[in-house]
Amino acid sequence: MYALRKIKKINPMITTATSSNTIANMREEEQSCTNPSCFFCNMKEPDSSLRRSGILNCFKEIPLTDNREHVLVLSSLWHIAMTHPDDPEFPSLGIFRCMAKLIYKGLNDRIWLLRDQNMYIPYYAAHVIGSYTMNKAEFAEMAVESGVIPPLMELLRGKISWVEQRVAVRALGHLASYEKTFEAVSVYEEEVVNLAMKLASTCLEEVYVEFVGVKNIDKRLKYHRDLLTRGVGDSEMEDRKAEEWASQLQCWSIYLLNCFACKERSLNLICRQIFLRDLCDMWGGLVNHASPAWAGLVRILCYSKYGRKSIAESKEIIENLCNLSRSSDDWQYMGIDCLLLLLTDQYTRYRVLEKIALFLIDLAELGSLGDRSNLGEAITKALLLDYKESKLKLKNQKIQKALQDIWNFKAERRKENLISEETLEERRVLVNLVKQEANHVFWLGEIEEALAKYTEALGLCPLKLRKERMVLHSNRAQCHLLLRDPDSAISDSTRALCLSNPANSHSKSLWRRSQAYDMKGLAKESLMDCIMFINGCMKAGTTKRVKIPYYAARMISKQMDATWLFSTARSKITSSSQVRKEQESDGHHESNNDELLQHGEMTRMMMENKECLSGLSTIIEEPNLLVKEGSWRKVDQRARRSSKAFVARSMSVKFA
Repeated sequence: MYALRKIKKINPMITTATSSNTIANMREEEQSCTNPSCFFCNMKEPDSSLRRSGILNCFKEIPLTDNREHVLVLSSLWHIAMTHPDDPEFPSLGIFRCMAKLIYKGLNDRIWLLRDQNMYIPYYAAHVIGSYTMNKAEFAEMAVESGVIPPLMELLRGKISWVEQRVAVRALGHLASYEKTFEAVSVYEEEVVNLAMKLASTCLEEVYVEFVGVKNIDKRLKYHRDLLTRGVGDSEMEDRKAEEWASQLQCWSIYLLNCFACKERSLNLICRQIFLRDLCDMWGGLVNHASPAWAGLVRILCYSKYGRKSIAESKEIIENLCNLSRSSDDWQYMGIDCLLLLLTDQYTRYRVLEKIALFLIDLAELGSLGDRSNLGEAITKALLLDYKESKLKLKNQKIQKALQDIWNFKAERRKENLISEETLEERRVLVNLVKQEANHVFWLGEIEEALAKYTEALGLCPLKLRKERMVLHSNRAQCHLLLRDPDSAISDSTRALCLSNPANSHSKSLWRRSQAYDMKGLAKESLMDCIMFINGCMKAGTTKRVKIPYYAARMISKQMDATWLFSTARSKITSSSQVRKEQESDGHHESNNDELLQHGEMTRMMMENKECLSGLSTIIEEPNLLVKEGSWRKVDQRARRSSKAFVARSMSVKFA
C-alpha cells in the first residue's frame, strides 16, 4: 500500500512533465499495457511480493531496452528518492546498479543519448544515487558495491556537461563522507581532489560562458533550460536558477574537498597557494546560505599543522578571515575560530599576530555568538598568550600598544568588580554629560572636537556600562565616517556591535559599518551589514507595511550587483568582447555553435543534433531547497525600481 501511495504522488508530476500527445499515448498504453516489466504497472501491483519482484525485473531490464518512457521512470524515481531518501525498498531491489548502467549507456552510446528524451537520463540517474546516499551509510555501501563510482567519475570529468558534473560531485561527496565508503572514493584520490579544485575554481565562469552569458535563448541547450525551470520559465528565471546551481556546484566541490581535508589527505594539493587565493572568492553567495563554502574548508585546514602553516602563508586568506571575523555573516564564528587556531599554534602565532591583532582586539568584548559563549574571553586569552615574549618579538609599535591596551582592559575588568553601585551611578551621570557635549559640538559641525569628546567619555565609562559604551563607540564611528577614516569607523562599529545584545543587533552601527566597508570596496561585508540593518528596521516596525530607507535600498542594489555570483566571469567576457569584435570586422566570423564558447565534444554533438533535442518535453526538477526567501529580495526589487541617486545621509542619522 505504501508503494501505491507513492505512485499516486508520481502521477501528477508525470502529467505535468509531458506534452498532451505523450499523455494521450500513455493513457492508451495504460489501458492495454502488456509489458510485464512496466514500472508503473508494477508499482500499482497490490501484492507486495509480486510488486517487489516486478520492480526488481524493471531495474534489470531498463538499461537493456530502449523505451521512450524510461525518462518518465527516471523522473519518478528521482521524485521518490528526493522525498523518501531513507526508504530501503528501491536500494534493496538494485536501483544503484540500474543507475550506474544507465550512466554508462549515456556515456558510451551517444546516438541513444541524443534520441528522444534520453539526454535527461544520466542526470537523473546520478541525482538518484546522490539522494539515496545522502543520509544512510548502508545505502552508500550498497551503491559502492553496485559500481556507481566509475560512472560518476566519468561525469565528474565533464564527459557530458556541467549539469551532470553538479549531481556527480554531490553523489561523490556523500559517498566520501562515510568511513566505510571513503576508501572506495579515495582510490581516485589525486584525480578527485584535482577535479574538485578545478571545478570549484572554474565552474562559475563555465556556467556563465555556456549558459547565463548566452543571451540568445535559442542558443542555450534545451534540456538544460527544461531542467532549470521545469520548462515553464523565461530567461530571467533560467538565469536565477543557473546561479543557484552554479553556487551548489562550487559548494559541493568544496564539500568533497572537505571530506579529504578532515582526514588530512591530499593537503599538499588542497593547500597550494594559487588555490587558496582562488578559495577566498568562493563564499557561496546569497543563493546558498546553507553552505559555509570557503570558510568551512579553511577551518578544517586550520585543524592540522600542515594546513595552519599554509593558511598562515596566504595573505589573501588571512585578510578574508579578518574581515569575516568583523562582519555580520552567518559564518563569522568560523573566521574567529580559524584566527584563534592560528594564534594558539606557536609555529604560526608570530607569522599572523601583527596582521590579525587589531581585528581581534575589536572583538574582545564579544559575548555569545550563536551557540558559542564567552568568545571575547577566549580572544583575549589567545592575544595575551606569551604576552611578555610577544612584546619583545613584535616590532610594530601600534600592535604593541594595542596588546598593552588589552592587557590593561583585562586588569581593569577585575578592578571594576569592587566598584559600588553608588560610584557606578555617579560615573554614568558624568559620562552622559560629556556625551551631550559631544553631541552638541557634532551638530555644530565640529567633527574632530566631537570625536575627542566621545573618546573622553569612553575613557570615563566603566566597562560594566555596556549600553552606554555601545552608543559612544557607535557615535564615534559616525565621526570617523565623516572624516573619511573607514578603518577606524569599522573598528568602532564592530566594538559597538559586540556590546549589543544580542551581538550584531545595533541597527545604527550596522549601517555605519556598511558605509565604511563600502568606502573600502568590501562589497560583501557591506552587503551583509546592510541586510542586517534592513532586517532590524523591519523588526522595529509597528505596522505590517514597513518603509525601508531608500539610501539603504540603494546600497543593497549596489552591493548585490558587485557581489553577483557571475560578476568576475562577466567582467572577463566583457574585456574579451573587443577582441571578438575585431575578429568579426576582419571577417573571422564564428559559427553559431562556437558562439557558446568552448563546449566539450558532447556539448558540440548536442548542438549539432539540436533538432532532436528541440522537442524534449518538460521534466520537473527539484524545488529551490537552499534559497531562503528573505526580505532582502523585496528590498532589492524596490532599490532597482528607484530612480533616486544614492545620497549619504550621515548627518540625518540621529545620535542616541
